[in-house]
Amino acid sequence: MSSLPLALRDSSTMLRRNLLHARRYPSLTLNLLLTPIMLLLLFVYLFGDVMSAGIGGTGADRAQYIAYIVPGILLMTIGGTVVGTAVSVSTDMAEGIIARFRTMNIHRGSVIIGHVIGSVLQSMASVVLVGAVAVAIGFRSTHATPLEWLAAFALLVLFATTLTWIAVGMGLVSPNAEAASNNALPMILLPLFSSAFVPVDSMPTWFQPIAEYQPFTPAIETLRGLLLGSEIGHNGWITLAWCLGLSTLGYRWSMTQFNRDPK
Repeated sequence: MSSLPLALRDSSTMLRRNLLHARRYPSLTLNLLLTPIMLLLLFVYLFGDVMSAGIGGTGADRAQYIAYIVPGILLMTIGGTVVGTAVSVSTDMAEGIIARFRTMNIHRGSVIIGHVIGSVLQSMASVVLVGAVAVAIGFRSTHATPLEWLAAFALLVLFATTLTWIAVGMGLVSPNAEAASNNALPMILLPLFSSAFVPVDSMPTWFQPIAEYQPFTPAIETLRGLLLGSEIGHNGWITLAWCLGLSTLGYRWSMTQFNRDPK
């Protein structure tokens, strides 16, 4: 069998394995999924009236704030989901499963590819669930055209792929699941330091560079522009640059760690 059909066959097998594993042990995914949902409900119903006045002046209402924070919550959902990927990869390494796969007659990269594709699919499923909750509490995207919806979905898939490669690398270098979870914590924390909940220009001056010069803020602003019709500006190109750069870094890091001979 030639290399490409072998890679496709083995990668699909590994993908099926990872999806079955996620279905049998849903507690980790559920716990990570509850965080963005709880933040969404907390900020909308507890802080919504105050925060909406801060982003839209005295005429703003809670519905406007729901629309404002949902793009950030969706990207935070992806960040939380890929933490589970880091834990899953680290668990496979610690239990010797990946070492066993290395000795089998399978395509070498299929193990990692299965994790990556499975993580992206889980991220998109999580985004759909969180998006459904957002719609249920009042989120509406009346400005987006079908093409903008397609671009928004492509952005979410690209961002999920980017973070997944980073998470796989973190899982491969972590000695255990607890360390992998701690190493991947920035995936959850960075959105809190972005424009997800309040505009960057409303933050303290010393903090604005931290919020502005990181991957989540331009991605949130791009998604916000696609769904809500706000100005995207240079954020679209900046987001693509972040995604391409981090994807390349994560891929090379992950494959280097995976191909390294065990001691």
